[in-house]
Amino acid sequence: MRAQYAAVPAGAPVRLAKSTSNLFRFRADPSGGLDVGQFDRVLSVDREARTAQVQGMTTYEHLVDATLPHGLMPLVVPQLKTITLGGAVAGLGIESSSFRNGLPHESVLELEVMTGAGGVEVVKPGDDLFRGFPNSYGTLGYALRLEIELEPVSPHVRLRHVPFRDAAECAEVVEAVCADRTYQDEPVDFIDGTVFSAGEQYLTLANWTTTAPWTSDYTGNDIYYRSIPARHTDYLTARDYLWRWDTDWFWCSRAFGVQHPLVRRLVPKRYLRSDVYRRVVAWDRRHRFSDRLNKAVQEPVIQDVEIPVDRLAEFLDFFHREIGISPVWLCPLRLRDRAGWPLYPMDPDVLYVNVGFWSAVSLRPDEELGSRNRLIEAEVTRLGGHKSLYSDSYYGEEEFWDHYNGSAYRALKRRYDPDGRLPDLYAKCVLRG
Repeated sequence: MRAQYAAVPAGAPVRLAKSTSNLFRFRADPSGGLDVGQFDRVLSVDREARTAQVQGMTTYEHLVDATLPHGLMPLVVPQLKTITLGGAVAGLGIESSSFRNGLPHESVLELEVMTGAGGVEVVKPGDDLFRGFPNSYGTLGYALRLEIELEPVSPHVRLRHVPFRDAAECAEVVEAVCADRTYQDEPVDFIDGTVFSAGEQYLTLANWTTTAPWTSDYTGNDIYYRSIPARHTDYLTARDYLWRWDTDWFWCSRAFGVQHPLVRRLVPKRYLRSDVYRRVVAWDRRHRFSDRLNKAVQEPVIQDVEIPVDRLAEFLDFFHREIGISPVWLCPLRLRDRAGWPLYPMDPDVLYVNVGFWSAVSLRPDEELGSRNRLIEAEVTRLGGHKSLYSDSYYGEEEFWDHYNGSAYRALKRRYDPDGRLPDLYAKCVLRG
């Protein structure tokens, strides 16, 4: 890797040559890139210490396959199989264990980084690069190896889908469950939610169990999110629970017609997965096929935002009124580490709820492209929330650095990428060059 990096001519863009991506910032990438294909392995799993040594380009699918035979899993397993461990730490990952385990980077014990200066640094929790790496999106360096914590699993997961007609009541229950880790005197190990409309939302409260009277299978004809309003109780294997959202990319597979029963039976299972759909979207963005079919101008609204739980109902009311996308995903989270993470400053005393929405809206004739996303960004700021940067952002430069701690970022950039060989965070996440 060091030799490859040194061979890139001065002034030439540096990027990774990756076969998959879960980013939704579609840019015209230059050809080539650093070959990181050999950094995709789980090096070891320590059953007694409950840790693993993992290379940065290892997907969570491969990581889980390596840890489950030991009765262990990462503390947070993001929803999509081809998210890489290094990507989840350099960006942000989240899942239904985040209300007790925080974000993926909070379970990292040691990090080996190739920096923008071309060297390799081994960093630990007391180091500035360790703290500043999350939310840097490859603009300070690339994770080559990580030591992470693991936790025990049981063979099965029991799910309870609890309905709510009122968003404020739903938010109150989220807060109570996350504080007590119980609901109606039963344990809660995982919590997320699905909003189908302003009057129909569900919390899915799940717990480990050693036995199950039955197990559902959502890797074929049955569709997980459609089971939420239909079933009060459900059971999944541990592995199927971790990947329950991947088969249909939450609900986004409906855009490709594969939720139609006839089409569903014809599509091989190996193609029912998020990375296949994402490649289709990338092809469509390049060739603008959907744009030519649509009479109205469509604005992609693909975002995850963190809202303080006591402002969640207010945000959902705004969202239903101004954006109108459904369903919407909810996932509570609280930071584990009180020292904080400077490039994504969240209050460790606050319980947040991640709100995820991934679709497109038709613009009115007088609306400019980007107007709905800007509206969301302004509302998230007003409510004291945060916005992830894996998709398009529209902030002005000064506002961007106010949100993402520009002074801390510039100090890290000067130290670990003094010649600016890697892109600047604002340039990478906002500018559309």
